[in-house]
Amino acid sequence: MNAVRHVRIFKNGRSRAVRIPKEFDIFGDELVMREEDGRLVLERPKKPSFRETLEWLRAQPPLGPEDDFPLIDDPPPGPTDEFGDELY
Repeated sequence: MNAVRHVRIFKNGRSRAVRIPKEFDIFGDELVMREEDGRLVLERPKKPSFRETLEWLRAQPPLGPEDDFPLIDDPPPGPTDEFGDELY
C-alpha cells in the first residue's frame, strides 16, 4: 500500500494527535509508534510467537496457596424439559 494522505495535527489535552483516515484503518486499538530516519512510523504490535509465550510462562514464579481458586457452591442443574426449561 503506497497511498499518501495529508492530515492535520490537533491538540488533545496536553498531547498532539492525528486522526487515522478510513483507508488506513487498522484492526485493534493499539499501535506501536517509533521515529525512524526523521519519520514517525505507526505499526501493529508484534504478536509473540507460541515459543515466546511459552518461555514467558516458564519464567513466571510458581503459584502459591494464595493463588488457589476458592471453593464455591455449584450444584448440578435440576431436571429440564425438552426445551431446556426447568421442571420445578
